[in-house]
Amino acid sequence: MDDASAPDLAVRPPLQRRSRETWARVLDAGVAVLEDRGYDGFTIAAVCEQAQVAPTALYARTTSKDALFLAVYEHGIAGLQADQEVFADDARWTALAPAQLVRAAVAVTVSIALRHERYLRAVVLVSASHVEVRRRGSRYSQALGEGFAGVVLQARDVIRHEDPEAAVRSCFGTVFATTIIRIAYGPAFATPMPVVDDEFVADLGETAVRYLLGDVVG
Repeated sequence: MDDASAPDLAVRPPLQRRSRETWARVLDAGVAVLEDRGYDGFTIAAVCEQAQVAPTALYARTTSKDALFLAVYEHGIAGLQADQEVFADDARWTALAPAQLVRAAVAVTVSIALRHERYLRAVVLVSASHVEVRRRGSRYSQALGEGFAGVVLQARDVIRHEDPEAAVRSCFGTVFATTIIRIAYGPAFATPMPVVDDEFVADLGETAVRYLLGDVVG
């Protein structure tokens, strides 16, 4: 699927309150189907069954499985974006020492992904063959990276690299990629000795601190 502007990808938005409530239920059901069955099991019939609505409720909005899937995709992404707003909460970050700041930014990044683990697993796996999901996923991932960088660069004066901004973005790329691999394929995929989530977060935080700040205490 290469053309995001194709007519059969359009979703007609509901106008009446009752229709909006039904459509919200459909989107919630779509996320549940995607998490439980993956993209191959994501069908209009399965979503209707999960939402307990007649197929006409969906066909009033769209007749395309891919249009429904992308609407569900955006609905799931909205939950992640709401969680990412924490990076804009200045009060959360301003009192932290540099090492604490880096650890906390890593922990928040990973915890957002882990909270939405089942949804992300489904969309990450399908993105390899779904051009539009990959395009949108890249955009949303970069936005998360901007939030991460905005926080961590508060410590730019003590970051031990000639280009602190490039170092922070590289650090985010490592944190993000490592987390996504863990979510998509499980904690035993890249190491014979998998660790629990708390240890994974702590280890990744320490790796980021040492890369950005060197051997620091605190």
